[in-house]
Amino acid sequence: MEQDIAVGIYGISKDFRLPSEKYYSLKSHIIHPFKRRSFQYQHALRDINVEIKKGEFFGIVGRNGSGKSTLLKIIAGVYQPTKGEIKHSGKLVPFIELGVGFNPELTGQENVYLNGALLGFSEKEIEAMYEDIVGFAELERFMGQKLKNYSSGMQVRLAFSMAVRAKADILLIDEVLAVGDADFQRKCFEYFKKLKKDKITVVFVSHNMEAVREYCDRAMIIEDSYMLDIGNTDKIAAKYQQLFMVDEAVPEAEAEARSDDRWGDKAASTTSITAKATPHEIIIKQIIEVKSELVRPVAGFRIRNGAGKDITGTNTKKQHKPLADFKPGQSITLTWSLPNILSDGKYTIDPSVLHDNEVTVSDWWNDATSFTIKRQRHLPYDIDPGFDVDIQVKQH
Repeated sequence: MEQDIAVGIYGISKDFRLPSEKYYSLKSHIIHPFKRRSFQYQHALRDINVEIKKGEFFGIVGRNGSGKSTLLKIIAGVYQPTKGEIKHSGKLVPFIELGVGFNPELTGQENVYLNGALLGFSEKEIEAMYEDIVGFAELERFMGQKLKNYSSGMQVRLAFSMAVRAKADILLIDEVLAVGDADFQRKCFEYFKKLKKDKITVVFVSHNMEAVREYCDRAMIIEDSYMLDIGNTDKIAAKYQQLFMVDEAVPEAEAEARSDDRWGDKAASTTSITAKATPHEIIIKQIIEVKSELVRPVAGFRIRNGAGKDITGTNTKKQHKPLADFKPGQSITLTWSLPNILSDGKYTIDPSVLHDNEVTVSDWWNDATSFTIKRQRHLPYDIDPGFDVDIQVKQH
């Protein structure tokens, strides 16, 4: 393994042997003492190969049951692979199941010391950081209570506050954002920013494509136990969304006509998207035509710069302006407006029409239209809010 590689995954396959029939009692074993039991094999992972560089924030995405969490547990050493090998350089800490090792019959304070010992800290080290742990978890008033009386959110906050204290070269994070309230998730995001700044290697499993796009340098997608693709996060996030189209009843001819630039079940589609930029405002007009009923649809767009990097975007759900159910034959016009604080350059707009879950796509259209911002100056940044400066010179 090369020196700049933190985690090497080489030819990893994992099979689980599942009995076709189970004996639940001693009587069954006595009655059928010599009966041969048959087994079925579940292929959880098949021939996964990837190298993750030191300091890289690497995402793993895929549908439920695809094998991504199994891969993370193999990297952590929880499972042994059926074939292949894992190599890693440096201390590895898994955040796979927050709260593992906690005792519900002990108080919050006692669990801090117990979990700290499991993470390798001495009693003096735990004492030194105890106030920070409790403050981060916001549980000062509850540390004398038994853990079994905590809500699930309180337990997760305490577990996460403990886990982030672990000193590691490689972190394995599995769906930590799927639990907890908005404040807890915000703390997770702040922690991720610190990890990126400190160049800690992170392997991150998530269904949250916004988090994958924002934090991950690269990502891979697993489908049906195989690695489907690997590359930049925009491409992988788009492929993840396309996976859910397999579950829709799309005619074969339509499925063949879909491309990487546009896809969806076409219950409702953006037929026109235009953008007009004034010195102070950008107006985006989106027209949607409806072919079949769509319950609680979500319409939106994103703006990308000339390099293809996401700049901004939103949708009707995020704006707290829900759309009424779409009916066949309807035409809906949305007029979006935003302050023109974009820097000099060319930008593209990708409109979308989604189902209520914001995962299943009705119409996603990459590079649907573009517009150009012309300024008298050119900044090497995407945002130009219009700066001013007051300069005062005093003679001494």
